[in-house]
Amino acid sequence: MRTRFNEQLDEMNNSLLKMGAYIEHAIATAAKALIEQDVDLAKEAIEFDKEIDDMEKEIERTCLSLFLHQQPVASDLRLISTALKMITDMERIGDHAADISEITLRLADAVYIKKLDHIHQMAAETTKMVTDSIDAYVKRDTALANAVIKADDKVDDLFNTVKNELIEMIHDDKEYGEQAIDLLMVAKYFERIGDHAVNIGEWVIFSLTGQHKNKKII
Repeated sequence: MRTRFNEQLDEMNNSLLKMGAYIEHAIATAAKALIEQDVDLAKEAIEFDKEIDDMEKEIERTCLSLFLHQQPVASDLRLISTALKMITDMERIGDHAADISEITLRLADAVYIKKLDHIHQMAAETTKMVTDSIDAYVKRDTALANAVIKADDKVDDLFNTVKNELIEMIHDDKEYGEQAIDLLMVAKYFERIGDHAVNIGEWVIFSLTGQHKNKKII
């Protein structure tokens, strides 16, 4: 019985890694599409969201099977519960990558009002946070989970930099307003991706210690 349980647990972990890879690809594709104003890549990132949604359902089924047909002990229950919480955040990350790409489609023929260096940095930082948060779960690594949580400060600082730059641009020329709002939304989506990675990191810590900082990301 325990052997079968361990096999399903391994299956769940492998699926989480696969879903994580999908998410990393979605973020990277969305960021590249935005920077290069590449319509085809933007559409690819939007289509990829369906793959992420399917992975969420697959992992959810595996978790429920472990609950219903096996006899998990307390530490196992935390692992499975954490996986269920994680995939919710992971699915939302996929949604945000698609949201960014929707804005890219809208801006495909526009001349950008500013360089997107800071937004590109946000994409790189949040992608690493997502990767590390999932690795922390698979490796049972609280130090890595805490590093993800700490990394969010840099993403927040970058978001504030982008926000302040765009506000100043609107103040100087109101014609920048519409695109500035779109770019601000892009930065906000990346900031939310970072928040979801933090949420995953906190659930990893819960799975290993039984303690969780109460925090909800919408």
